[in-house]
Amino acid sequence: MKIAVDAMGGDYAPAAAVEGAVLAWREFGIETILVGAPARIETELARLDARGLPLEVREATQTIEMGESPARALKSKPDSSIRVAIRLVKDGEASAVFSAGDTGAAFASALYELQRLKGVIRPAIAALIPTLKGFSVMLDVGANLNPKPQQLFQYGLMGAVYTEAVLGKDRPTVGLLNVGGEDTKGTEALKEAHQLFNLSDLNFVGNVEGNTIFQGIPDVIVCDGFSGNVALKVSESLSEMFTSLLRDEVEHSFRSKIGYMFLQNGIKSMRKRTDYSEYGAAPLLGVGGLCTIGHGRSNPKAVKNAIRTTAEIVKRDLNTKIQAEIDKHLAVQRSGEVGWRLWNQIRTGLFHGSAQEPAGKEREEL
Repeated sequence: MKIAVDAMGGDYAPAAAVEGAVLAWREFGIETILVGAPARIETELARLDARGLPLEVREATQTIEMGESPARALKSKPDSSIRVAIRLVKDGEASAVFSAGDTGAAFASALYELQRLKGVIRPAIAALIPTLKGFSVMLDVGANLNPKPQQLFQYGLMGAVYTEAVLGKDRPTVGLLNVGGEDTKGTEALKEAHQLFNLSDLNFVGNVEGNTIFQGIPDVIVCDGFSGNVALKVSESLSEMFTSLLRDEVEHSFRSKIGYMFLQNGIKSMRKRTDYSEYGAAPLLGVGGLCTIGHGRSNPKAVKNAIRTTAEIVKRDLNTKIQAEIDKHLAVQRSGEVGWRLWNQIRTGLFHGSAQEPAGKEREEL
């Protein structure tokens, strides 16, 4: 197993990406293919005394900058580091790809090179959110700002598969992020998505509000990319804010410093649980190859852990499991449509009138 790493992606590239890859080998034994400008990558490898390690270097002559238009970059930079890295997955030279570069560019490149899994309408980015119960999965967190109801349903489906396969939660609960718990709350898309979830065999718990996110209710939080990205950034800032406030309080008095000495182990453990660099990567679910995306501010530690997370996803054979669930639900959906058409034909033949879609109990019986 080799992980392709976009060495030129991120605010601290290529230094952070190369050092993270070196750490991933030294700590976890994970081989990587570093994609980007060879001279700059080799310079970093020399700095880290890592030239003898089993880390490949693959040339890419172009780099997509943070904030650059994904559509324009896709056309004008076919040899960008992220495109070359993703093509390694497409060609079977790498098992997965990781990038801390521009999210839009990574999403567009993965969609173009790897295509979608069969039946997936639109891929989504799934992020881990630290909670009182461990972690919840939130998706989408930035790929699609205005998804349709069927897309939201597929987010929940893919998120449930990811949570079960990677986090080991049996039959995870799925909730729809909304402004209220009632079925009638939210936009029309959310209302329709709610109905789709109710008709499925997912462990759907209904609408959930923002104040339940950090309580770990539910295991999978489904939302549009705009709301999800805002919630994700808020959660990432919590650890930084808490650390800053605690530092101010500790320095305020001698008694506070004494108290900190007794609490520091617990505080360090809590800080670790809420630090995004501990898990480092969010998978792009629904594309025909494994792709993970990291924070633009990823440091070497974050890159190292992102590579570890990506390798774990590879071992879980995630895409095969997602494809199986998508196929199953599409078959159920098609059978329901066939049943309705048959009912329509029978009704028309018996009563010689215009058939209407069965409502309520009649359709459930079909």
